[in-house]
Amino acid sequence: MSDKIKLDIVSDVVCPWCIVGYKHLEAAINELGLQDRVEIEWQPFELNPDMPEEGEELRAHVLRKYGAQREDSDKARANISALGAEYGFEFDYFDGMKIVNTRDAHVLLDLAHEQGLQHRLKQRLFAAFFTEHKDVSDRAVLLAEARSVGLDAGAATLALNDSERRRRVENQELLWQRQGISGVPTVIFNRTSAMTGAHPQASYREVLQELAGL
Repeated sequence: MSDKIKLDIVSDVVCPWCIVGYKHLEAAINELGLQDRVEIEWQPFELNPDMPEEGEELRAHVLRKYGAQREDSDKARANISALGAEYGFEFDYFDGMKIVNTRDAHVLLDLAHEQGLQHRLKQRLFAAFFTEHKDVSDRAVLLAEARSVGLDAGAATLALNDSERRRRVENQELLWQRQGISGVPTVIFNRTSAMTGAHPQASYREVLQELAGL
């Protein structure tokens, strides 16, 4: 039996391709029966680190940042929704949907990692934002989601107010950026190779097969 395969997944909770890419990766892991041989750690990345507290309407955001007109935006939403549905994830875009600041979300994910609950919280936050119309920059929302996966509310509140932890998360983001990661999702395999973008299930399967010696 080989050692466990370490997967660092650099992503943001408001990145639709991050959850699509993960679902493809998850399917590859399940297809190969590697559930007990894979160790996943989610690493922080902020698509919009300077996003103000009030957030920005999503259509206005993609127009400003990417030059995408409404027709382009509609096509992109339909495409990503179909890809999500194929792998069991529901995207429910709505009028007035905002892109928001995710620094607090990454702080809670750092705490959750220490308690073995990071993966559950990450999946919960993806669903909260993309499926359930929740504002994942709202601390009340974040604390409720943290409690739902088993995190202590008091510990979560302390973490959100902990300037040292916040600096550590910021430094982790910078560390990955200095290693050349500028797009997400990026999956790093055993800290030796990486794939950026939401690759198909077959592509992840090929890499995992080689690492697992299958």
